[in-house]
Amino acid sequence: MGVFQAKKFRGSSDTGTFAAKYRIWMAKRPFLLFGLPFMTVIVAGSFVLTPATAIRYEKHDRRVRQLTREEELGISKSARRVNMKDEYYRLAAKDIDNWEQQRVKRLPGEHDGVL
Repeated sequence: MGVFQAKKFRGSSDTGTFAAKYRIWMAKRPFLLFGLPFMTVIVAGSFVLTPATAIRYEKHDRRVRQLTREEELGISKSARRVNMKDEYYRLAAKDIDNWEQQRVKRLPGEHDGVL
């Protein structure tokens, strides 16, 4: 006989408890008593958390949605109404061929970007 026994010693006070019976049942049917309840909790949790996730994504989509061109131009409350056709023709009427490059005057002590 070996020094250490293969089975753990359990006292007589331990044999009649629910935990001892559950251990015996677990050894016989592990999937039924552990695997199935575990998977049931996971599936039930996914059903419970799906609406919460949908609400979270809807909030994010509302915050990050794309603006139309008209919304971009009128984004500030005091902005003037802009007609895109008028702006196009106003910019197209400028003489693009005859323009002069002008240097912007800097404030005293301001860095001009040249090293």
